[in-house]
Amino acid sequence: MEIRFITPDDSPEEISNIYEQSWKYAYKDIIPQDYLDSIPKGKWAAKIRSGRMQNLVIEKDGKLIGTSGFCPSRWEKFSGYGEIVSIYLLPEYMGMGYGKQLIRRGVSELARLGFSDILLWVLEDNARARSFYERNGFTCSGEYLEDEIGGKKLREVMYTIHTDLNGE
Repeated sequence: MEIRFITPDDSPEEISNIYEQSWKYAYKDIIPQDYLDSIPKGKWAAKIRSGRMQNLVIEKDGKLIGTSGFCPSRWEKFSGYGEIVSIYLLPEYMGMGYGKQLIRRGVSELARLGFSDILLWVLEDNARARSFYERNGFTCSGEYLEDEIGGKKLREVMYTIHTDLNGE
């Protein structure tokens, strides 16, 4: 198993598939099922290498099984923060410790970039993800934003962690 930055040789479609499969699994009963069923193959492929986000992947036995994106905060109110924008695993690899390794690497990379405060957003109703972030040192900040996905109003809550710039 290796966690590494994406390379030009990595398939954006393969990375997008991780997002797609993770969404369909993790957001079942949170986001409307008809929306999840309508996610097209390659939905995120064009965004994988765009913008200022840096992307990590987990490769196991030659297969990409997880991905995470991070960048300086996209929110003006939190301009001094680093942000973990995404962390997704193929469903069959969830609960095996890969997510823990991936989030620790993301925090470490953001600390290396000089961010001692790191934030992420998670759907309020996603109890599994919230528990995961809490087990990995993040705390709910009380900040939230309203969103709509698939015609359903949802709330995202912000989690934060403070690091000593050594990724700890």
